[in-house]
This record gives sequence, structure tokens and C-alpha cells, in this order.
Amino acid sequence: MNKQSSKIAVLIPCYNEARSIGRVVSTFQKFLPAADIYVYDNNSKDRTIEIARLAGAIVRSETRQGKGNVVRRMFADVEADVYVLIDGDGTYDAAQAPELIEKLVTGQYDMVTAARDLENCKNYRRSHFLGTIAFSNIVNNIFHGHCEDMFSGYRVFSRRFVKSFPQISQGFEIETELNIHAFELQVKTIEIKSRYSERVPGSESKLRSIQDGFKILWTILLFVKEERPLSLFSIIFAILAASSIGLASPILFTYFETGLVPRFPTAILASALMVLGFLSLTVGFVLSSVTTARREIKRLFYLSIPAVNPVTANFLNIDKTNKVKQVMSSQK
Repeated sequence: MNKQSSKIAVLIPCYNEARSIGRVVSTFQKFLPAADIYVYDNNSKDRTIEIARLAGAIVRSETRQGKGNVVRRMFADVEADVYVLIDGDGTYDAAQAPELIEKLVTGQYDMVTAARDLENCKNYRRSHFLGTIAFSNIVNNIFHGHCEDMFSGYRVFSRRFVKSFPQISQGFEIETELNIHAFELQVKTIEIKSRYSERVPGSESKLRSIQDGFKILWTILLFVKEERPLSLFSIIFAILAASSIGLASPILFTYFETGLVPRFPTAILASALMVLGFLSLTVGFVLSSVTTARREIKRLFYLSIPAVNPVTANFLNIDKTNKVKQVMSSQK
């Protein structure tokens, strides 16, 4: 399989990763020699572009700032059967890529996530570790999924997942959206434990804990509105109805005792809150029907894209170092 016909694409979004990008590209060339390696630069002010080119990567640029914008451009531009998405900071284990691809192809998965072993990673900030656990549990409970490391930047995707992904995120919320899309579409996903290393000396994380944390929380709330509207508006209905009953109860007791309504403004407010509550519930039912129809359309589009062919029994007997190359050659 030559480079021009390669159907494995390694996608590396980068912003000021000159210290690590050369090593990341070279290690993927070693472990995935048949793959095309794309580095998408996001307005770097250092030598990221120059070093990536010297290392042999296909270098392109995305001027809109934010990882989400870069991933959107990569998914739109690059054509492949299997996509490996990885950060350019050198913290992930490139040697695991063949295993992740093998799992995707043999198991017919649409997303394989390299879940970082954060508990044993001394350089990972405690606040980030706790945030990862908290946000992962929130998304799992709301969208009925299962993920331990929602923010992993190392994933392998099928073509049908990538090309059916209606992305809206612009920044680091992209990982949250990837998981929610997989849960809502009910595609087959799996996590595999992966080694996580510290950054190269002089390299700094682009993640801003508080600011990006609020963005991620807002993204989750946005997708609750988009994907779980009935649940959201039912909660709003319950709050408004409870407030209305709380305000109206004393007035009703007074009316039954005396036959008088002494506080007309409170009575009007209680009535208005109850009306708003039922309007909210009605909106929830309408949007729930729209969401169901939209989800069915997304599912049909996803199914219209051919899946990677199942692995043959002969493949399972091939030497491990040649497995990925042989499997992808069979897809030609």
C-alpha cells in the first residue's frame, strides 16, 4: 500500500508545539508507516510548522482559533477509512496506535478511546483529574453512556463516525461533544487504558482550568437542551409549578376561610407561573419530537456511509507488527 492510497490518517492539531511535534510525527511514522500524517497548525507563533514539515508531515493551517475549529477542518478535509486523532504535545503513546486501530477494525467499533491512566500519572494536576472524573460522570448519567476519560485527546475513529459528526464546538469542548455524539447515535465505542507521559521540558498546557471548565459545562447544558429537551423543560415546569403552588397556597387557605382574596398581585403572579410552567412542558414535548426526528436523520446518514470491512480469519494469524498494514491493505 503506497502513501497516495493510504487509508489511515493521523490527525494532529497543533498550537505552539515546536518542542514536541517532531518527535510525535517521527514516532507515528515508525509505528504506522502506511499512514498519512497531517499536522494542522492553529496560528502557532513558534517553529511548529517548519519542524512538522521537516519531520515529513503534511502540514495545513486553520486560522480560526480553538481545537474544535481545527478538528472540524481536519474531519472535513481529510479522506480516509480510519482516523487517528492525537494531540501534538507528546504525552500520548504512539506505540499503541496499531493496537487501537486493530481493536477498531476487528471489533467493528466507531470510536476507540485511549483512556489515560491518570491515577498513576504524577505530572497530571489534581484539579484536572477530579474535573475529568466529575464531568465524565455527569455526561454518563445524563446521556446514558460509559466513559472514564472524557477528555482524552487520543482516539481512533471510523470514517462513518467522522463524516456523520455534526460538530459545533470551537475549543476544548470538542472531546465532550465527541462522546455525546457517540452516546446519542448509540454507536459502538470502547476505551483502552493507555500510558500518559509528562510534557517535554518547556512545553505548557493550553488548557485553562476555570475558563475551559465553564465552557465544557455550558456545552453539556447546550446538549441537554438539544438532546434531552423533555427532561430539561420538565424540570423547568416542576420549578415553576412548585413556585406557583407555594405562592397560591396561603391565598387559597384565606379564600376558603373568609371568601376573600386579599393579595391580588400574588394571585396573578402564581397564575402566571403556572401558565409558564405548562407552556414549558408543551415546548419540551414539541422539541422532543423534533429531536427524535433529527436523531433518526443523523442515524440514517451514518448508516449510508460504508463501514470498514470485518477482519478475516487469515488476518488473525498474521504477525502483530504487520497486522494493521495488512488489514488496511485489504480495504483497497
